[in-house]
Amino acid sequence: MVREASWSDARAASTGARREGTAATMSARDVRLGFGSVTVMEDITVDLPPGSITALVGPSGSGKTTFLRSLNRMNDKVRSFWREGEILLDGREIHGRDVDPLVLRRRVGMVFQRPNPFPMSIQDNVVAGVRAHRMARRSAMRDIAETRLAEVGLWSAVADRLDDSPFRLSGGQQQLLCLARALAVEPEVLLLDEPTSSLDPRSTEAVEELVRRLTPGITVVVVTHNLAQARRLSDNTVLFYQGRLVESGPTSQLFDRPSRPETARYLGGDADPAVLA
Repeated sequence: MVREASWSDARAASTGARREGTAATMSARDVRLGFGSVTVMEDITVDLPPGSITALVGPSGSGKTTFLRSLNRMNDKVRSFWREGEILLDGREIHGRDVDPLVLRRRVGMVFQRPNPFPMSIQDNVVAGVRAHRMARRSAMRDIAETRLAEVGLWSAVADRLDDSPFRLSGGQQQLLCLARALAVEPEVLLLDEPTSSLDPRSTEAVEELVRRLTPGITVVVVTHNLAQARRLSDNTVLFYQGRLVESGPTSQLFDRPSRPETARYLGGDADPAVLA
């Protein structure tokens, strides 16, 4: 397996191209995904522009989360999962023999639908990945925790309770903690699987504000069932239905001037899956 240095070299080599806006951070090419004898998605080709927020939308069961989890090989943990086609990060196939999945998941981080703090202190949660990847000395851990907690707007609430259990925090605070943990390892891409679906409106607003601040420093891909959220938060939108990509492009274009009639019907507010049949 490749060492992190090799992936770091690839990241540095691609920086110039991404600054010029000439290359997607991640791309899927003729991707087909499934579990056992079931094909979940097929014929998926899409680019994820650098430094932008891309929303993945569509009815339940359309394959959004399966596709999202394929971007950092989380599906590999499922024994029956299979894949065809290419998924590229900075132009390199993420399933290459020289790719260490753990290093990949450092570069392409993920936050799940429900907060999932680790059973350790608030501070140890934030720096868990930093410690695992040996990114900093032990003496620097508190400073890293403070920086990331401040970045997500949580520092003032937990500054005097870093040794407390994260399960004493509210649901919204736990999700912000998980975001701080994901950001601590300095990912290039952040995958969000319905990150606000279990949160109250105030916590949802805090998470959305944070996501906007993250770009253009990193590339964000978010699965959401909330079309209003997709419209106000994302730069680009991808519409899936029954495992197929219906349409993708700038969010304003898809919502205001869609090229496909089924896109117009779905994004226009008729969320019944039958409208796409």
